[in-house]
Amino acid sequence: MNDMAIPSANERAEKLQGMGCKRKRVEDIRFTQGRGNYVDDVKLPGMLFGDFVRSPFAHARIKSIDTSRAKALPGVVAVLTAADLKPLNLHYMPTLAGDVQAVLADEKVLFQNQEVAFVIATDRYIAADAIELVQVEYDQLPVLVDPFKSMDPDAPLLREDIKDKMDGAHGPRKHYNHIFTWEVGDQTATDVAFENAEVTIKELITYHRVHPSPLETCQCLASFDKIKGELTVWGTFQAPHVVRTVVSLLSKIPEHKIHVIAPDIGGGFGNKVGVYPGYVCSIVASIVTGLPVKWVEDRVENLSSTSFARDYHMTTEIAATKDGRVTGLRVHVLADHGAFDACADPMKWPAGFFNIVTGSYDFPVAHCAVDGVYTNKASGGVAYRCSFRVTEAAYCIERAMDIMAQKLGMDPAEFRMRNFIKREQFPYHSALGWEYDSGDYHTAMQKVLDAVGYKQLREEQKAKQEAFRRGETRELMGIGVIHFTEIVGAGPSRNCDILGIAMFDSAEIRIHPTGSIIARLGTKSQGQGHETTYGQIIATELGIPSELITIEEGNTDTAPYGLGTYGSRSTPVSGAATAVAARKIKAKAQMIAAHLLEVHDDDLEWDIDRFRVKGNPERSKTMTEIAWAAYNSPPPGMEPGLEAVSYYDPPNMTYPFGAYICVCDVDVDTGEVKIRRFYALDDCGTRINPMIIEGQIHGGLTEAFGIAMGQEIAYDEDGNVLTASFQDYFIPTSVETPHWETDWTTTPSPHHPIGAKGVGESPNVGGVPCFSNAVNDAFKFLGSTHIQMPHDAWRIWTVAEKLGLHAEATVAAE
Repeated sequence: MNDMAIPSANERAEKLQGMGCKRKRVEDIRFTQGRGNYVDDVKLPGMLFGDFVRSPFAHARIKSIDTSRAKALPGVVAVLTAADLKPLNLHYMPTLAGDVQAVLADEKVLFQNQEVAFVIATDRYIAADAIELVQVEYDQLPVLVDPFKSMDPDAPLLREDIKDKMDGAHGPRKHYNHIFTWEVGDQTATDVAFENAEVTIKELITYHRVHPSPLETCQCLASFDKIKGELTVWGTFQAPHVVRTVVSLLSKIPEHKIHVIAPDIGGGFGNKVGVYPGYVCSIVASIVTGLPVKWVEDRVENLSSTSFARDYHMTTEIAATKDGRVTGLRVHVLADHGAFDACADPMKWPAGFFNIVTGSYDFPVAHCAVDGVYTNKASGGVAYRCSFRVTEAAYCIERAMDIMAQKLGMDPAEFRMRNFIKREQFPYHSALGWEYDSGDYHTAMQKVLDAVGYKQLREEQKAKQEAFRRGETRELMGIGVIHFTEIVGAGPSRNCDILGIAMFDSAEIRIHPTGSIIARLGTKSQGQGHETTYGQIIATELGIPSELITIEEGNTDTAPYGLGTYGSRSTPVSGAATAVAARKIKAKAQMIAAHLLEVHDDDLEWDIDRFRVKGNPERSKTMTEIAWAAYNSPPPGMEPGLEAVSYYDPPNMTYPFGAYICVCDVDVDTGEVKIRRFYALDDCGTRINPMIIEGQIHGGLTEAFGIAMGQEIAYDEDGNVLTASFQDYFIPTSVETPHWETDWTTTPSPHHPIGAKGVGESPNVGGVPCFSNAVNDAFKFLGSTHIQMPHDAWRIWTVAEKLGLHAEATVAAE
C-alpha cells in the first residue's frame, strides 16, 4: 500500500499533459529565442564551401567548360564537372521515382539553372565569385515547355541518355519524351456508364506548377574521415535514413559508416524529401579534399531548381442522372514532370495516390489514366502539403462536382450531400481501389452549413446578383463549398515503398530508473511539433508526465530506421509505432507490478499512471515505482530494464476529411478578390494536441490561399523561369492572409492504435478547391463554367473583360 494519499484522477490526468491537452510546444522555446540549431549553424574546422555554376539556358548542348580562371582565383580549392564524376560513376544519381538524374549536366542541360559545375573554396563569397569565372560554351537547342506538345512527332528529344529505353511504369513508353502511363479502374464499365448517362460534363482542370518554398532552403555539410573511412553528413533532410541508404548505394561506403544528422529544419513541405545534386557534390568534394564541405542553397536556386509541386492537367468527366446521382467518373491526366522524373512517390504509384480522385462520393464506377511526360523544366512533383498527389485529386473532383451541379441547376452543397458515402457504408471500397476506414460526411457538412448560415448567404448572393444586373454594384459575391477526403499514413508495405524499402516507421522508448523517458523515432520534424505530440502519446500510454519525456529524431546513429516525415505520415505511422512500443513496455510493467504487489497479472487494472489491484484500488504501484523496480528487483527470470522498440507497418491508410466554406467578394473592375469569410471543419480522428492541430490548419489554409490566389512557377517559351524570387512569387503575409474560423468533428480510425488520422495536409487539400470554387461561384450566374488558377487580380480582371462586364459598365455609365 502506498503511504501517501492518492491524488484524484483529474489531478493525475492533468499532471500528465497527455492526449487531448492543449500543451504548449516545448520546442518553441529554442525556436522563438533564436537557439535553434540549423545546418548553417554547424561549423567545422577547415570547412570549405561549395557553389554551383548553373545553366542560363533551358535546353542546350555543352560544347566546352573552361575552369582555369576559376581555379586560379586565390581561395578556390577545386572545380568539379561531370567529367570528374564520370570515373566515379557519380555523374547520375537515382531519383525516388526510379528515374536517374544528372548530378552535374552531362554534355547538355535540360532546364534553366541546372547544375553544370561545382566550385569549392575556402570562403562562400570566394566560391560565389569563382562561379562567374567558369566559362561554359553552349549550343542552344529547341525548348519544350508545353506538356501538350511533348509527344508531338517533331517535339525535341530531351533525354538522350534514355532515348532507347522502351519500358515505362505499367507499360511501354509511347514516345521518347513519355515517362509512363498508369491506369486504374474499370474502363469498360465506366464507358458504359457514360453511354447511358442522362447528363455529363467534361472540363480541362489544370492545377498549375507551384513551389513549397520553405523558409530554410536546402543545405548540406559533408565531412569524410579518411582514417576511419566514415562519412558524416548534416542536412535539411525530411527522411535522413533514406538519404543514408542512397548515399551508401552511390558512394559504396558501408551504410553503418555513414552518419546522417538532420538538425532543426526550417520547413520542408516535401521539398526536402529527395536527394539533390548539392548533397552529392558536397559529399564528393569532402572525399576528394579530405575537408568538410558545406553547400547552402539561395532562394533563386531553391525556387528554380529544387522540386516543384503539382503541374497536373486533368481532363475530367462526370456522368449523372437528371435528379443528381453520380453514375461514373472518367479522368485523364497529363503530368508534367520536368526534365527528370524525381517525384517522391511510392514505387508502384507513379502518379501517387491520385486515384483518391473519387473523393467523398459514392461513384459506382470510375476510370483514371495518367501520362507522365518530360519537359525543359526543373524536376520534381513533391508531396507538398498533401499525401502524394492528393491535393490535385481533391481539386479535380471538387471543381468537377461544382461544374456538374451547375449543369444540373442544383445547389452545390445539396448535390454533394446527395452523393456522399454514407456513414453506414464504412469501411468503404472506392471504385478506384482504396478502402476508406471511417467517416461521417453528412454530419460534418451539415455542421458547417448551419455554422455559416448557408441559406441566408445564398439569399444575399441572389440579391447582389440582381443588384449587379441593375448596375447598382460592381461587386460579385461567391460562395465556395467543398468536402474532401484525404488519404494519409503512407504506408502499409503492401501499398508503399521508396526505392524498394517498405514505408513502415519506428519508435524506441526507454524508461530510466527514475521514471524519466527518452524516445527516439524514425521521423523528422520540420516544425510540426513532434517533440510535444509524441510526448503526449507516451504520457497517456505510460502514465509519465510529458515534462519528463524527451523526444529525439534525425540522427541515424541513434534513431531506429524510419521513412521520415512527409504526407501527414508521422502521427498515422510513427505515432502508432510510439503507442505500440509504449504498450510493450506497459505489458512488462504490469508483470513487474504484479510481482511487487504479490498478485497475478490478471488481478491488476490500469489507472491513469499506475496499476492497481482490482477491487482494492488502494494497493497500487505507479509507473515511477515500477521503473525503479525494473532496474533493481524485477521478477525472477525477467531481464532488467524497461524499454521497447516498434517497427509499425500499418494495416491500412487513414482517411481524414473535412468540409469547408469560403465567402468572397470580387471587384470586376480591379479583379481584386476579398475573402470575407472562411470556415474550415476538419476531422482528423483522435485529436492529440488541439493547439498544434489549430496551428497546422492555420498554416495549411494560408498556403492554400497563396496557391489559389497568386502562386505560380511560370516559364516563357524559351524555358526562362519568370518567378524565381519572392518579388515575383506570391508568399502571403499577415497583411493578405484572411481570418480563419475552424471547427471539428471526431471520427477515430478503427485500425489505428489511438484512432489518429493526421491533419497537416488537410487544410491545403481542402483549402485550394474551396477558394477556387468561391471565385468560380461568383461568375457562375453569368454563364462562366471554369476559371483556371491562380485567381490573381490580373486573371480575374481578364475573365471579367472576356465576359463583357467592362463593356457593360461603360454602356451603363453612358
